[in-house]
Amino acid sequence: MEILKTLGLFTVTALAEIIGCYLPYLYLRGGKPFWLLFPAAVSLVIFVWLLTLHPQAAGRVYAAYGGVYICVALMWLWAVDAIRPAMTDWIGVSICLIGVIVIMYGRQLDRYL
Repeated sequence: MEILKTLGLFTVTALAEIIGCYLPYLYLRGGKPFWLLFPAAVSLVIFVWLLTLHPQAAGRVYAAYGGVYICVALMWLWAVDAIRPAMTDWIGVSICLIGVIVIMYGRQLDRYL
């Protein structure tokens, strides 16, 4: 159950980061209005705050978060950019998510190995 809570928190964190970066991208590359930078800044503040909610050491959290970020970014590619991921993308995401679990819970798994 804790794994699902952690993955859920990482997912929300990744969405906050992606939105915080995507809105300036729309402004800079897409010719969208300047005001998009304000919700982008708020989203990035939320992203940083969410990273602080994890009890693990910061380095471990950032490493594991990276794997979840890759997964969420791939979903963003599909949902927002309308580009369907390839099978190799899904395989890569699966490997990343296994890595996330090993990084976050490896010490607990050590007793079973």
